[in-house]
Amino acid sequence: MNRRLFLKQASLVSVGGLLFPSGMFSACRKDDLFKGSAYQGKVIVVGAGAAGLYAGYLLKSKGIDFTILEAAAYHGGRMGKKSGFADYDIDTGAQWLHGRNSILGDLVAKNKVATTLDTSELSYWFNKQIVDTLPKDPFIFEGKNLPDVSFKDYAVQLGFGDEYNYIIEAIAADQGAAASQISAYWNSKDEENWVAGTEDFKFSKTYFDFIEEYIANPVQSNIVYNTPVKAIDYTNESIQLTDAGNKVWTADKVIVTVPVSILKNNEITFSPLLPATKTEAFSKFGMGAGMKVFLKFSRKFYKPVLYGGQVCAAYVDDSVGKTTNDHVLLAFVMGTQAANLHSLGSDNAITDALIKELDSIYSGQASAAFMASSVHDYTNKPFIKGAYGYSTVGMGNAREVAAQSVNDKLFFAGEAMNVSGHHQTVHGAVESGYKAVLDVLSSVKK
Repeated sequence: MNRRLFLKQASLVSVGGLLFPSGMFSACRKDDLFKGSAYQGKVIVVGAGAAGLYAGYLLKSKGIDFTILEAAAYHGGRMGKKSGFADYDIDTGAQWLHGRNSILGDLVAKNKVATTLDTSELSYWFNKQIVDTLPKDPFIFEGKNLPDVSFKDYAVQLGFGDEYNYIIEAIAADQGAAASQISAYWNSKDEENWVAGTEDFKFSKTYFDFIEEYIANPVQSNIVYNTPVKAIDYTNESIQLTDAGNKVWTADKVIVTVPVSILKNNEITFSPLLPATKTEAFSKFGMGAGMKVFLKFSRKFYKPVLYGGQVCAAYVDDSVGKTTNDHVLLAFVMGTQAANLHSLGSDNAITDALIKELDSIYSGQASAAFMASSVHDYTNKPFIKGAYGYSTVGMGNAREVAAQSVNDKLFFAGEAMNVSGHHQTVHGAVESGYKAVLDVLSSVKK
């Protein structure tokens, strides 16, 4: 998805605000911050998503003893790929590189990884017809001093009628939420420091392949799978982590990179209890249902990007940037719409609902050309339970508090813990992993 269609002003922010003040990000790229930071202790990383993998990658580069404990049988978290559905591999999770001014953008450039700029034109399903322009510009959620009300309520305040409801839902879906759930003010405030760039790129292979080759493979031997961490006791100098099989792991420092949904639900018990301010911060995050459904057709009858569906607010041509003879349309579903489809209970029912809507939009062409579907419901994944963290009404400084370390022993990373505007992205998760490792090493020097 073109998640940054409305962040043009963000490109004016200086690079120095990305992770640290005073241009420190450029220093990060040169690895200068790691000089003289040898560490002899043991680090355990909880979670092998993008943040955990990159934290491990950095620890390994410094020769630091570490283990990554991953709850699932695979690594990647909310990233993944599927072969055989089309004549190219599909990204079942994250698939767009949002801008190139980031750690991952540097890695793409350094290794000359093949990507394609996604220039897909946006159309709308509006008043029961497909249009390329709207009477009013719906991208109203940028800028400063927006009210702390939901996207939906803010649109109503500005005079948008019901005919815009599902277009506003599509814009909110880009941020991982329903329009009634995400704060206009805090979402905009969070992204004031976005500096990655406003262009979106797709990988010729998959985003997962890129992460796999350059970040995951080097740490593969350090990952222990099928090991959900259930308790972390940091009472003593040595930290003890207990997994679901009651095995105890010991570390000097712990980097927690699980999705914020797991922290919100208290699925990891901390002893002593985390500060009340921190658990309250976790509770303020939203993380709603999320789903991607790939629909393969015998021919292309659809627009490159269409906003405004009642069942799915955003449909996107998935084959952009791929070498393919197949025709694959992606239904990108978030928030209440994803929860509604999830409640149908089966992949067939979900597919039927989407085809029915596409038939209504494209005059029956969807069912006539339909070949197969592939449903990926992140609400169903037990160690993820949703899409990505978003800013709710009344969010306040919860993101900053949630990302803070505890007693120089526990460090937190993941897309939701990125405090510099790049949350909800893979490169933001990677940046948070970088910061967590820096904080670990800095804590040793104190």
